[in-house]
Formats: sequence, C-alpha cells, structure tokens
Amino acid sequence: MAEEKDLYSILGVGRNASGEELKQTYRRLALKYHPDRNKGDKRAEEKFKEVTNAYQILSDPEKRVLYDQGGIEGVNASAGFGAGFGGFSDVFSDIFEDFFGMGSRTRQRQRSVRGSDLVVETEIAFMEAVKGTEKEVEVKRDETCRSCRGDGAEPGTKRKTCHRCQGTGQISMSSGFFSINRTCDVCRGAGSVIERPCRTCRGTGREEVSRRITVRIPPGVDQGTRLRIPDEGEAGHRGGSRGDLYVDIFVEPHEIFKRHGPDILCEVPISFPEAALGTELDIPTLNGKAALKIPPGTQTGKIFRLKGKGIPALRGSDTGDQHVRVVVETPTGLNAIQKELLMKFAEEAGDRVNPLSRSFFNKVKEFLKV
Repeated sequence: MAEEKDLYSILGVGRNASGEELKQTYRRLALKYHPDRNKGDKRAEEKFKEVTNAYQILSDPEKRVLYDQGGIEGVNASAGFGAGFGGFSDVFSDIFEDFFGMGSRTRQRQRSVRGSDLVVETEIAFMEAVKGTEKEVEVKRDETCRSCRGDGAEPGTKRKTCHRCQGTGQISMSSGFFSINRTCDVCRGAGSVIERPCRTCRGTGREEVSRRITVRIPPGVDQGTRLRIPDEGEAGHRGGSRGDLYVDIFVEPHEIFKRHGPDILCEVPISFPEAALGTELDIPTLNGKAALKIPPGTQTGKIFRLKGKGIPALRGSDTGDQHVRVVVETPTGLNAIQKELLMKFAEEAGDRVNPLSRSFFNKVKEFLKV
C-alpha cells in the first residue's frame, strides 16, 4: 500500500498556514494543473485532483482539525464527510471563471447585503464633554426609494423575466468534465430586468435622503472619541440590514481648563506676597469652587492636586483629578513708592531669602573656574 501523502506538502504550505494562504496557493496550483490547460496530460490531471482534494479538506476548519489529529482516516471516519465545501466553492468558481476571461471581481451574488456604515462629525463644548449632552446631526444616506419601494421599476409597471437566464439568475457553463453555474450577466442574478426604470431612483431602488438624528453623548468623551449608533447607516440591499452610524467628537478648548485624559489642569496666578507669606484661594473646579491653601514660600510652577475633581471615566465609575499649577506673577507698572519699598526689601533681605538663586549662582562660579 502506497504511503499516504501529507496534504500540507501537496499544497506546499506549512501546517500553520492561514486560510488566505491556502486559498491563494490552491488557486495558483489549480490554474497550473487544470486539464483544460494540459490537454491529454494524465500527470497534470492527477496533480489537479490531488491539490483539489487537499484544499477541499484543509479549507474546511472542522476537517482540518480532524486531519491534524488523525490524518485522512480521521477525516473519513467523521460524520458528514464531503457534505460541505466551505470556501472551496468560492475559490473554485474564481478559477473556473478565469478560463472564460471573467475575473472573480465581476461576479455578483444575489443575496442580501448589509448597508454601508456612515461617519459624521460634531463639535461640542468642553463642559458638554464633561457632563454629557445630546446633539442633532444631519446625515445624508441612501434609503429604499419611496416611489418604487426598492423595486427599481416605474410605479405601475413590472419587471420582465430575463431572456438570458429565463428567470433563474444563473447561467450554466461547462469546461471539459466540469460544469458550474455563474451569475447571469444580463440581470446580474435578479432573474428579471427593468424595462421602465423608476424616475425617482433611476432604477436603482434607492434614493439619497437627509435625516436629522439625535445622538446621546455620554459624560467623559474626549477629543477624537467615536460613538457608534446602530442601524442608522445606509439601507441594505435586497433586504439586508441597515449599516451603522459613527459620530466623531471634536471638543472645543476651554479658557480655564486643559484636559489630560481623565485629569484636568488649570494655572492660577498668585502675587509675590501671597507666594512668600502663604494664602488661601478659591479655585474653580468642574463642579463649582474649592478652597486651596498655598503654604508660605511657594515657588512658581508648584502643582497641587485636588483628588476626584477631574472628569468621569467614559467607561467605569472612576473620576480623574484636578491639578493646579501656581504661577507667581511679577508685579508691573510700579510707582515710585512701590519701587522704593522693593529696593529697601532687597537691601534688607540680601540673598538670605533666595536659597535657590544663591545655590544656582554658586554653581555658576564653580563652573566658570574650570
């Protein structure tokens, strides 16, 4: 008894080959060894049957698992062997039609097709992103024609049975010892043709309609968030389901707050005396105001955290924090008396009250000695 050939070796692929890799490899081999391209060549005919059998098994996920576990005997022993061909019929049809000069891209199947998804944009205010809101968006989409109700024929008229396929939507084709049906190129598989197209949709069965749709925007959305609104896209073809609508969110900048994920940042100016002596400020937050103590000797750029004062998470129950960066404001527009007082303060304080400056310039002196 001849030793059983490994199906993966027959196709020349690895055991971890993807379904797409199997399909492309089989298509190439089948075209190479097809009997119509190798008239009278028995070896090519046997090779064609061999690669076809290998692909038929390996392209079926269930059969592939059985083969990997128990070889061809495991496949033959399983119930329902040979009942389904999975993607085999699709790729075989592609190959067959290539012999008639028709690529698979032109083949159409008369089955229900889901409608296309649509994308629109909307702009919201910063606080609307924080609190959530509702917005109306205008959507232009294809819907079933209201005049012909999707039939494509002018109201009061009917479709006529296709003369080419006699209403079947399929045309039988033969090549050598193979026979297969393909979609009728006249009616495109519908089985009927339109003699008087609908004037509203010009026979397409669809028309563009503008709709205003209310979109609920949840709290916590951020710049670039995309929301999915099910079944608000374009209508499907031949009874297919409607597509979805996607709404891209753009958030207007705020004059006080800047967002970093769930956290927010605001900068608060304080005077030199407030920074030196300390103070207590009322800080704006997303939900009113909050008291913040500024300790004596606070330097510009110091950041304080207000826990839980940020933005609620889009998913979950967490809330971010608010970060407050203080900026010590240098006084401007001083009058003569104010200038004199500052000069007296500088003379009295010297560098004793400026440890950062003293440290820095000491380092500069050491550096310049090098």
